[in-house]
Amino acid sequence: MAAESSFDVVSKLDRQEVDNALNQAAKELSQRFDFRGTGTDITWSGQQGVEIRANTDERVRAALEVFKEKLVKRGVSLKVLDPADEPRASGKESRLPIGLKEGISTEDGKRISKIIRDEGPKGVKAQVQGDEVRVSSKKKDDLQTVMTLLKEKDLDLALQFVNYR
Repeated sequence: MAAESSFDVVSKLDRQEVDNALNQAAKELSQRFDFRGTGTDITWSGQQGVEIRANTDERVRAALEVFKEKLVKRGVSLKVLDPADEPRASGKESRLPIGLKEGISTEDGKRISKIIRDEGPKGVKAQVQGDEVRVSSKKKDDLQTVMTLLKEKDLDLALQFVNYR
């Protein structure tokens, strides 16, 4: 009898890489000619987010693009970003709070399990365990198929596959 193989589907955030991207973006914003004298700034706001401040909404959006560019260069998926729809005016400046998504919610876990059940190979089981999904099967090839299936789906989560055994 072959032992079951498994892996975990998680959505983790590498805070160090996000911090590095934030610092690179802040440095570029302070040095670029088109941002000089505009008061454009990007900083951490608490544990779960980043905030961009500038004197106009357009500058805030441009600074967001600079931040996204730095995240991509550092290998961080843009799916971890949860920016507000519109910058809010606060006195003479505009602010854009950006949340960082981490972990798989219960609804998303159920949705991933349903995708695996409906479209995945027979004999593959998926269980929601907290903020991750454990996928197990007797055949390792089936697990590879499930990984490919989840990568092809356009889920609004940055998924990683860990603990492959």
